[in-house]
Amino acid sequence: MKLTKHTDYAFRVLLYIAVKKDRELSTIKEVTQAFDMSRDHVMKIVQKLSKAGFIHATRGKQGGIRLGRPADEIIIADVINLMEVTLMPVNCEQPMCNIKQGCKLADILFEAQDKYLSHLKQYTLADLIPENSQTVQLINTMFLTDTTK
Repeated sequence: MKLTKHTDYAFRVLLYIAVKKDRELSTIKEVTQAFDMSRDHVMKIVQKLSKAGFIHATRGKQGGIRLGRPADEIIIADVINLMEVTLMPVNCEQPMCNIKQGCKLADILFEAQDKYLSHLKQYTLADLIPENSQTVQLINTMFLTDTTK
């Protein structure tokens, strides 16, 4: 299953602010520069993540973003379900498929997708950033980089 850029960016935002932990709030500018992402895309993603309670966003000059709950309570499958417009592996309706009634492909793909998502329900954001992992080290290096360039 290939995830959209929207979901990819959502995980980058979550990872960045999760590694920051108790430090000051992150700004959208900081995150977009760290990952070379479109500000408009990130604004939409932050709004969606905030509405779902994954992050807390504060507007204004002193504002920023931080996790809305602990990283070990953010389930990977939940983020994917939120960010993906559709998880349908096939669309037998558009255009209408003439063999839909007898075809088992959709059933098999939906079963595989259910197993995929069930597997991802076992993992949280915290699982992606174990202490002293390379991911944590790389993101910490980003904090030290001047983001005002």
